[in-house]
Amino acid sequence: MEETLIVRRWRRFGADRLYVTAESGQRVGVVDLQSGEVSVDMPVLEEGVRRAAQAYLRSDVTELVLPFGSTIDLALMAALDDEVASAAGTRSGERGGSVRSRLDRLTDEGWHVVHAVPLGRQGTVVEHLLIGPGGIFSITSHAHPGAVIHIHDRTIDVDGSPVQYLRNARLEATRVQGVLRSAVGSELAVRAVLVLQGIIEMRGDAPPEDALVVARHDIPGVFRRFPPRLEPARADAIAAIARQRTTWAR
Repeated sequence: MEETLIVRRWRRFGADRLYVTAESGQRVGVVDLQSGEVSVDMPVLEEGVRRAAQAYLRSDVTELVLPFGSTIDLALMAALDDEVASAAGTRSGERGGSVRSRLDRLTDEGWHVVHAVPLGRQGTVVEHLLIGPGGIFSITSHAHPGAVIHIHDRTIDVDGSPVQYLRNARLEATRVQGVLRSAVGSELAVRAVLVLQGIIEMRGDAPPEDALVVARHDIPGVFRRFPPRLEPARADAIAAIARQRTTWAR
């Protein structure tokens, strides 16, 4: 691991994340400022990622460069925990576990979960990739506590304002499907899943067919209800490929 960490902020498609990378460009971790989740490639790196993110949040720069694990006050780690947890609570307005922790409950039931998948070289990250008996799912989430979210067959609006969540989720799933098909060498299907927090209302027209829209409290139960689609050995093989960083560097 390099001695220098670089922290950058990425805000697109309703997402707000901090990316922490080594000087070499290797990804060290991701802090999701909406959900409060911290994703790292190796658990031993989590403390450094939290400190680096907190140092960034306390600064007024677009990019922060700092030494890894030596010059950052230990107290910043606890402060980051408080700040991120507070931000997540404000945005979600709900308790009962994050999307990540809810998905992780499926790992004892033959499912594989890969978090913070780096898709391509443009900074895009798939929040969660779920692979198991019921199929393969590309999962993204958005929180609007107290807002009314109307679900149409092709669009979503939040308190009357249209958002591109369905479009973006579909495009992401299509990209994931293309990469996995190329890497696996056979046909497979990836379904987009959009997890929403808010007051969800279905309009009179049909719900989306190609994308699954669920409330956070429906996870993980919704995936347990899917009929079997993947044999355990195939799910294991696809998950092993999905966990390889080289799979997504295209």
